[in-house]
Amino acid sequence: MSQSFAVRGEHIQLDQLLKAAGLVDSGGAAHAAVEQGQVRVDGALETRKRAKLRPGQTVRFAGVEITLTQQD
Repeated sequence: MSQSFAVRGEHIQLDQLLKAAGLVDSGGAAHAAVEQGQVRVDGALETRKRAKLRPGQTVRFAGVEITLTQQD
């Protein structure tokens, strides 16, 4: 399953993205997912909970691929 997510401004933090996209219920759940090695950014394992993500990047978590776009 894939979806797009429009980023307001220059970036969004990884934990905020997972929550805003509805993939986790809380920031704590987002942090746990990253700590457990369940999140990939552009195909690479991401270990930084607050990694700054920018339009054009792709995040994969729980079978969902999110492509970041720039909000108009």
